[in-house]
Amino acid sequence: MAMAFKMAVTGMRVTEECKNSFMEMKWKKVHRYIVFKIDEGSKRLTVDKVGGAGEGYDDLAASLPKDDCRYAVFDFDFVTVDNCRKSKIFFIAWAPTASRIRAKMLYATSKDGLRRALDGIHYELQATDPTEMGFDIIKDRVLK
Repeated sequence: MAMAFKMAVTGMRVTEECKNSFMEMKWKKVHRYIVFKIDEGSKRLTVDKVGGAGEGYDDLAASLPKDDCRYAVFDFDFVTVDNCRKSKIFFIAWAPTASRIRAKMLYATSKDGLRRALDGIHYELQATDPTEMGFDIIKDRVLK
C-alpha cells in the first residue's frame, strides 16, 4: 500500500501517486496536466487522468466532468517578451454547478491540503463552468 499524507481538515489522503505524478510534470515535463479525484469510499485523493506532454489546455478542459468536482494542475509554457522560455503551474479547483452539494463541500474543504502537498504551484483558479477557466484567463494571469 502506498504511503499517503493525511489532509488535516477532512481526513482525506493524498497518495504517493499524486505527488509523484506532480513531480514528473514539474521536473521531467512528461505530463502537461493532471486531474485528481477524491475517492469518497477510501478517503483518498487519486490521479484520475494524466495528459501527455503533447496535449494542450483544451484536452484538460475536455477531460473535466460536467457533473462532478475535480482538481487539476496544468503546466503552462510560454515565451516572455525577452524571448525566454518559462513555465508556470496552475491549480484548478473544478466544481461545476451540476455537481452534488456533498461533493462541492468535500472538494472545498480538501483543497488546501492538496495545495500544500504539491509544492510549486504558481496560480490558482476556481471554476464552476468552462468560461471561468478559459485559456485566455490562464494567459492573462501569467502575462500581466
